[in-house]
Amino acid sequence: MTKIAFIGLGNMGGPMAANLLKAGHLVTAFDLVQVALDEFVKLGGVAASSASEAVIGAEVVISMLPAGQHVAGLYLGDERRQDGLLKLLAKNSLVIDSSTIDAQTSRQVGAAAQKLGISFIDAPVSGGTAGAKAGTLSFIVGGEKDAFAQAQSILKAMGANIFHAGDVGSGQVAKMCNNMLLSVLMAGTAEALRMGMENGLDAEVLSDIMVKSSGRNWALEIYNPVPGVMEGTPASKDYQGGFMVDLMNKDLALALAAAKVSDSSVPMGQQASMLFKAHGEAGHGGLDFSSIYQHYANNKV
Repeated sequence: MTKIAFIGLGNMGGPMAANLLKAGHLVTAFDLVQVALDEFVKLGGVAASSASEAVIGAEVVISMLPAGQHVAGLYLGDERRQDGLLKLLAKNSLVIDSSTIDAQTSRQVGAAAQKLGISFIDAPVSGGTAGAKAGTLSFIVGGEKDAFAQAQSILKAMGANIFHAGDVGSGQVAKMCNNMLLSVLMAGTAEALRMGMENGLDAEVLSDIMVKSSGRNWALEIYNPVPGVMEGTPASKDYQGGFMVDLMNKDLALALAAAKVSDSSVPMGQQASMLFKAHGEAGHGGLDFSSIYQHYANNKV
């Protein structure tokens, strides 16, 4: 049993922390939303009144926060709080940040942790809310090999696939690359399906043809964007649940910023970003990202 502090019980963090409890760990959590803390306590967790209180005596700290500024503020401190959590942690403790943020912030926090003798890994996830609840997330880890090894038992309680991408920050870069490709695949799949339908084809028949042909991809096989084609997908539930358009736009912004730093050519990523940004600005930011199909169906491209 490991004593864990968990900061951030949102749509992803809540189920992840719950799975740590199921695995027998002692978990103390903090979140700004009281309802999230109350639900966590019902599951057997311990609620803290602050992040600082949550990490008292913790061997492992896990964070799942919205953006890089929140991660930096939590661990390094900000204008309101001079000292961040790192100065409260014991030497040889482990910090796992599963937020999806810019790689530079991860490297900054990792370097500060290393100076204090604290292990740090950036471990953004893939798999969505369903994967978080089922404990089948993929963790894409950046950090030293020793820290990666130290985190194994904790990550396995929350995920099914654990990858070591490289040094600190590498997890974030790999996640950006994956989600940029995902945006291109989903936009292209929706475009092809809509064109076929407008030329008289049945969406389910066309999907089956492409799944068994060279156009096969994850969006077709697992996450079809056309309502009614595949049971259980967000498309068949009015695009509710899943991975929101707003979150895809956040990840695409991170990817394009990273591409600018490295002077990488990403024309497909830029085009996908334009499509999803327009879709979000049209009032669909809270829908699953497969709702980009509606953007084509409504002739708004």
